[in-house]
Amino acid sequence: MTEQPIDLALFDAVAYREWTEGTSVVLIPVGAFEQHGPHMPLGTDAILSTAMARGTAERINRVAPGAAAVAQPFTHGYKSQQKSGGGDHLPGTISLDASTLIAQTRDIARGFLQQGVSHVVFVNGHYENYQFLYEGIDLALRDLGISEEGGQSAMLLSYWDFVTEDTLRAVYPDGFPGWDIEHGGVLETSLMLHLRPEHVRMERAVSHPPAELPRFDRLPVIASRTPETGCLSAPDGSSAEKGELLFAQAAGLMAEDIAAELRLASA
Repeated sequence: MTEQPIDLALFDAVAYREWTEGTSVVLIPVGAFEQHGPHMPLGTDAILSTAMARGTAERINRVAPGAAAVAQPFTHGYKSQQKSGGGDHLPGTISLDASTLIAQTRDIARGFLQQGVSHVVFVNGHYENYQFLYEGIDLALRDLGISEEGGQSAMLLSYWDFVTEDTLRAVYPDGFPGWDIEHGGVLETSLMLHLRPEHVRMERAVSHPPAELPRFDRLPVIASRTPETGCLSAPDGSSAEKGELLFAQAAGLMAEDIAAELRLASA
């Protein structure tokens, strides 16, 4: 018997229909098309969220064989903001308006649920996306009249919320600078060194102090407030070993939480 692929795009129509007849969980990676400094690719957020979704699905399937599959990712996200992503003004960042991301989320969530998928799980990898994903999911559930009693559901999470304080201390021995300036820094760079090292150019990485940004947003942005690299903190100290630790913990804890929340076999 051929093992079922984990990538939903590789299912044929018959396999997909049979899969939705049982307990089915589709993980939808969400990223962005955003500059990540001179040393990492524009698609970093989608690459990482897809890898996290795959790692999570593989772990879910160990306790509930065949239950989880990964959809194709959202490769563009909501506008990069100066205090969290460097800013939408930087070359290489191509963003969606809120209404576009909400509509896309609403359509995709509604489509899967309408066709009988038990649960949709959005795995977010771009900080600015979160509230607009939430809105799209909420509208999709409203469209279909899905309630707590109905059995179907949706979940939304960001992978960095599954990194523990102990792991942060191991990854940042000199102190964690904070999530608000972790754009293009040690966490993302280490994960990429572990997962896709062929796309990381550490010889082009620049060491510089963390960005010092005001406690407010100003529009149009003052471009000079963003470091020239586009990174809000330097990738100093990044390593594949740190990335392996981060990945294993985040994917493992996400799988545990999803399996327990959805009451999958042996959760």
